[in-house]
Amino acid sequence: MRSSTNFIKETDLYLALLTLIASVAGIIAVYSATLPDLEPGEKISREAIVMIIAVALGFIMCLIISAIDYEVILKLWPVVAIVSIALMLALFPFGTGPQERSDVKTWLPFEIGSFSIYFQPSELLKVAFIITFSVHIELVRDKIDKILHILLLCVHGAIPTLLVVVTGDLGSALIFLMIFAVMSFMAGIKLRYFAIALLTVIAAFPLVWVKVFSDIQRNRFLALLYPESYSDIIYQQLQGKNAIGSGQWTGKGLFQGPYTQNDVVPEAQNDMILSVFGEELGFLGCLFVMLLFVLLVLRVSKVARMANDTPGKMMCIGVAAMIGSQVIVNVGMCLMLLPCIGITLPFMSAGGSSNLCIYLAMGIVFSVYRFNKERAPVDFRMINVRTPYR
Repeated sequence: MRSSTNFIKETDLYLALLTLIASVAGIIAVYSATLPDLEPGEKISREAIVMIIAVALGFIMCLIISAIDYEVILKLWPVVAIVSIALMLALFPFGTGPQERSDVKTWLPFEIGSFSIYFQPSELLKVAFIITFSVHIELVRDKIDKILHILLLCVHGAIPTLLVVVTGDLGSALIFLMIFAVMSFMAGIKLRYFAIALLTVIAAFPLVWVKVFSDIQRNRFLALLYPESYSDIIYQQLQGKNAIGSGQWTGKGLFQGPYTQNDVVPEAQNDMILSVFGEELGFLGCLFVMLLFVLLVLRVSKVARMANDTPGKMMCIGVAAMIGSQVIVNVGMCLMLLPCIGITLPFMSAGGSSNLCIYLAMGIVFSVYRFNKERAPVDFRMINVRTPYR
């Protein structure tokens, strides 16, 4: 009883509450978005069921990981790296992607009886990268501004980025770059190196545009500039933006949005989940979602400040960067400020892989909190023990 009480006291209950509120809100939104797809007699969609299972399993695994000293997790970095990279490499012979994208291999299919499960290894790779990159930063922290070590850190960041690029997932590649940039900056790399990197990216962009981007990916950028000429490409984003705007201040009411309930916004349960909040709960609903993410990122950042060592601090910064960057990109997509590149809204979009892996990452944050929290001193006084000393 005492150990369970201590476990609860040493858990960041505020952060746990924030994550659960975000997940519950996401499940409700996914349920609403998939109502039009229900077959006669069905009461809940497969996407909502998968999400509920992923959140429940993820939260349990999060609590288990939180009970493990994160220093143990750091020592297992070779295993974490090998497993995550092996799963990514398995995409080439066994992977699959959306029907409309034959050039993409982002999911590993698994058959369990008559039930098909699709796992996205890039979600696990994000967590693995945060762990391994934190170890790397610790190894070079006293000489992190040396050119050789900066180049090696760049090579480290390039490995997962290039892996997801060759599978056709440019959206995840962008998230890896943002995590890499934030962790590198917080580790102490000087701004001049970021300026050089930015100039290099700008100079290389024409080559990337021609040689790396597919026709579909180029058209998604062009659709933002010339929506009339790319009406089929921009359709999803345009309808999502219209749905958000139609909700005005308070929304049309939960499960009552015309865009959502008539399946007007493609994939509303995934990339466009914000359109459900905007249409059915209005501007106030979107404001609630944004406030929730701000509180989440701030809380994870506070745990980073609690850490007494560099790896613990860096892992929390990496998780905060992962959540923050995905929110920025996803909201930018929904508001037609950024091209649609397949980035989910953390905790809220449908998808078993993303919801499961985000809780694995949160488990590390909880572990850092638990093992850096000041603990009450243990009373070692003995009662009724006589000694010759006073």
